[in-house]
Amino acid sequence: MTTTNRNKRLIWQLPFLVLLIVGTVLIIRQQHATPYQHNHGFIFGTTYSITYQYGDDIQQDIEARMQEVDDALSMFNKESVISQVNANRPVKLSPMFIDVFQQAQKISQDTDGAFDITVAPLVNLWGFGFKQGEAPSRHAVDSLRAIIGYQKVKLQGTRIIKADPRLMLDCSAIAKGYGADQVARLLDEKGISNYMVEIGGEIVTKGISEKRLPWKIGVTKPTDDPTQTNNELQTVLNITDKSMATSGNYRNFYYKGGRKYAHTIDPKTGYPVQHSILSATVLCDRCSRADAYATSFMVMGLERAKEVLERNPDLMAYLIYDDHGQNRVWYSPSLEDKINE
Repeated sequence: MTTTNRNKRLIWQLPFLVLLIVGTVLIIRQQHATPYQHNHGFIFGTTYSITYQYGDDIQQDIEARMQEVDDALSMFNKESVISQVNANRPVKLSPMFIDVFQQAQKISQDTDGAFDITVAPLVNLWGFGFKQGEAPSRHAVDSLRAIIGYQKVKLQGTRIIKADPRLMLDCSAIAKGYGADQVARLLDEKGISNYMVEIGGEIVTKGISEKRLPWKIGVTKPTDDPTQTNNELQTVLNITDKSMATSGNYRNFYYKGGRKYAHTIDPKTGYPVQHSILSATVLCDRCSRADAYATSFMVMGLERAKEVLERNPDLMAYLIYDDHGQNRVWYSPSLEDKINE
């Protein structure tokens, strides 16, 4: 190619290069000019906080999506799908209910029943804080253990079939995470690329924060703090483009007869868990999955939790446990580059 032809080609390409540069600059300026919206409120018996970069405030749409989840999974909503299933009424199962039920059953199988959405009768029997002043009798516990079990409920077509009509479902250990997933899906549908969704401590993030930095979330240091006023951080995690859920007994417990009882019930024993894990934080791509496994690890204990993590490489965990009165930390090797001490 001659020098003259090369110069002519460069001259023809120059306007396109200029347009490309100008277009890129305009897009970046537009991104910086688009404000971050901040929505707060109350749902699922807890608070929510959602930050997203968008030209309009879409809190109404967000709350409508969360209400769909509530209509499917809330035990406090007498007309929800799960309430009607528990009352043994004929009900049309919503897609959300079916999705969560199927997820829950898979996780129950994977954790050998440490996660079990049929545990509600046992939770109610214990009653947080011994509401009646006495621990349940062994007979009462054993009677309910004979009823519950994730294997005793199944999805058949569009119906839930129970082995015993007294069996009740409780999705509280997965519903907040699922709600966060649903809000994130809504934001994705609207083309929003920078957001953080937080519902009752369960979190989904994407893109960057208002400070143009990756999203960073603190993990609270576990201390005996039933008043929930101590928020000292154990560590800070970079969770951009991830979901995160934390379960812990260090704030929800009570003493009786000189013993400390956690609020988490082991479905197999029928009693509050008695092991060393104080806090389980799980990261993965779906918040519902992180939520359920965080609860499972609180039931299973450290060694069994490690076994589950080995066969689920998509999960990362940050576990704080008691070692003869000293708090220790174990975390997945894949989580190391996300820890900001």
